[in-house]
Amino acid sequence: MVEFIGMIGTQEVSEIHPASGPVVDRDTVRRFVAAHEEGGFDKVLVGHSSSTPDGLQVAAFAAAHSERLGFLVAHRPGFTAPTLAARQYATLDHFSGGGRVAMHVISGGSDVDQRRDGDWLDKEQRYARTDEYLDVVRRSWYEPEAFDHEGEQYHVAGVQQEIRPLSSRIPIYFGGSSEAAFRVGGKHADVFALWGEPLAETAEQIARVHEAARAAGRGELPRISVSFRPILGATEEQAWERAHAIRDAIVAAKGGHGSFTGARMREKGGPSNVGSQRLLAAAEKGEVHDRCLWTATAAASGAAGNSTALVGTPETVAQAMLDYVDIGVTTLLIRGYDPLADATAYGRDLLPLVRAEVTRRNQKVSA
Repeated sequence: MVEFIGMIGTQEVSEIHPASGPVVDRDTVRRFVAAHEEGGFDKVLVGHSSSTPDGLQVAAFAAAHSERLGFLVAHRPGFTAPTLAARQYATLDHFSGGGRVAMHVISGGSDVDQRRDGDWLDKEQRYARTDEYLDVVRRSWYEPEAFDHEGEQYHVAGVQQEIRPLSSRIPIYFGGSSEAAFRVGGKHADVFALWGEPLAETAEQIARVHEAARAAGRGELPRISVSFRPILGATEEQAWERAHAIRDAIVAAKGGHGSFTGARMREKGGPSNVGSQRLLAAAEKGEVHDRCLWTATAAASGAAGNSTALVGTPETVAQAMLDYVDIGVTTLLIRGYDPLADATAYGRDLLPLVRAEVTRRNQKVSA
């Protein structure tokens, strides 16, 4: 089956909607949770930046107001000791009932944002740190006996934690598009997360992730997640009219509002992370790719994060998503420019179409 992941925050904010109200709005979090749980999402991403509320605490509050929804909590290695991070995630796994917590590892794509938290390592150094960090995290979760670790970044002795995952496993999702990301994520990731590029480029990246996993000696290859910003309409014309209005609003906002986009996150000379560079390169090749992948929103926002759209009726966008499933994608991470309304619309109009077709295909294969 295909896994669907949405996104929640403590405010309703996007590139086209400036934040309003308190930084932590509990009612907004509850509305986000309800929209995604009622819409049939499997998980929601809780993002991370140097200025936003702590994701683990947001996830703990959200889990207490939900029954089955999972929480993919973004985590930057290096700011919390790996043994402590292991305890934090395992504790949340217990309080949420088990099986509802996953770690989304982001080594850090923006030097500007890293330095706000005092991290001055370069990209290669950050990925080397992540590699060692995840070794210690996994051993803290699963090693039955006390262990020592002495590495370049971390030196711990006699680690034997009482608090371990309540579920059999806490999945590790891993984001990045550089060679270092493929190398480290290929070694550690249960799910490797990519941004929404054209099909050919996505297939190329999937192959590189799997090649890195084989080079690391893995038999079971990472599953693949791809992220999009679907823009739906009752007709194709209405969908594209809405898409152009969204693009114009992003341009008017000089790249977008919110903690993850806009001028405060821009880097001089353009983005330093490979993922954003790849999205901008795709935008330079053309606005529309494949069935309905639209890159104009990425160009307008400076490709600050997940920013390419799938535009059309629910039927068109569902078929576009299935095109990615056909090349090996197992997880679809989607969020809207109108976050709450779009989450509701996705659950009502989009997810059922994709899931019904996947089920039909599986039944045909097993018949």
